[in-house]
Amino acid sequence: MAPENPFILLIRTLFDLYIIVLMLRFILQQVRADFYNPISQFIVKVTAPVINPAKKLIPGLGGIDVATIVVVIAIIAIKIYIVALLSGYSPGLGTLLLVGIKDFITLALNVFIFAIIVQAILSWVNPDPYNPVTAVLFSITNPVLQPVRRWIKPIEGLDLSPLFAIIGLIFIRQVVVYLFSVL
Repeated sequence: MAPENPFILLIRTLFDLYIIVLMLRFILQQVRADFYNPISQFIVKVTAPVINPAKKLIPGLGGIDVATIVVVIAIIAIKIYIVALLSGYSPGLGTLLLVGIKDFITLALNVFIFAIIVQAILSWVNPDPYNPVTAVLFSITNPVLQPVRRWIKPIEGLDLSPLFAIIGLIFIRQVVVYLFSVL
């Protein structure tokens, strides 16, 4: 097996880092996180050069930032296209669009899963509630954990809702991957 082209690794890494920041911006907007938080401010500043022009062209829809969704899917598709070209392939536009949408959905679910895991680990050490990271994590995880907590109450002081939320999110992610593999 031939080693992977180091430029592919570099391109994937740089694109993936920026895509994650864009996804965080989208999620923080959707959960109505505090945008005066230093982490939120950083994310807005880093993504503004790409998102602000798109927002002028693509309006929101029912409180959903469609411009950011389109930008994230487009950047995912560009990454896939560049990597495919460097690997000797040339994927079609339909393939790029489908993979971009699938990757957008799975990345969003992965962000929620990762945030819940980090918040659960932080809960063991009693973090400062005024820490910007703690506030962002709470903003991201609360919309997912709140409904689960209504159904699953703590047992002897042990909150199992993060575990069930993660299982549910992983199940949804697997369903999405399966459905896109059928297409």
